[in-house]
Amino acid sequence: MSDLSNEIRLDLKRAARIGLDEALLCAGKTAAQITAILDQIAASNATMLLTRLAADVADQLTINHRAALDFDPLSRTGWFGPLRSTESTRDVAIVTGGTSDMPVAREAGRTLRYYGHEIIEVNDVGVAGLWRVTERIAELQEFPVVIVVAGMDAALVSVLGGLLSNVVIAVPTSTGYGVARNGETALAASLTSCAPGVTVVNIDNGYGAACAALRALRLRG
Repeated sequence: MSDLSNEIRLDLKRAARIGLDEALLCAGKTAAQITAILDQIAASNATMLLTRLAADVADQLTINHRAALDFDPLSRTGWFGPLRSTESTRDVAIVTGGTSDMPVAREAGRTLRYYGHEIIEVNDVGVAGLWRVTERIAELQEFPVVIVVAGMDAALVSVLGGLLSNVVIAVPTSTGYGVARNGETALAASLTSCAPGVTVVNIDNGYGAACAALRALRLRG
């Protein structure tokens, strides 16, 4: 294996600066590059969250690294080593418009779990059957942060943004047909929502939504 040291420069002090660890975005990286990064993490007795890790790439990691990796194929996430926090608080709800949105929602949920936050999932409550979400409003109001994961027209974002006083974070997804434009329509709809104060992250960015939630929760003390 060639020396990959000139390709890797980890930011192990990021948590001290912003309260969030560096996460390893695996998309576009080879198994050899990921292995070299995990070698450095192991040597530093650190832990790391991995995102967008394809199952076939995970299978190419060394036996020791696979043993130390908690991998979830649906969300394509894993954490290497122990969780960032062993404490557990249940303060975030993640709502999906449809089952197709669940990989992105699970990415958000796994990121929060890495930092010691339990979540509840409220799945498949898109506005085509509005009763499915309205019957859960009282429950959702109990959570300081609600992450809304929706594609197509992302109408669920405006509905919940107009009914909840919580921090609402929208994750537009690339689910949908034709003029859904791989999530661009959902993104535009979320950004132009008439419900004021909704935070919007990039398309399919469950990880980013979780990090926004963590920043908001930190302000609560």
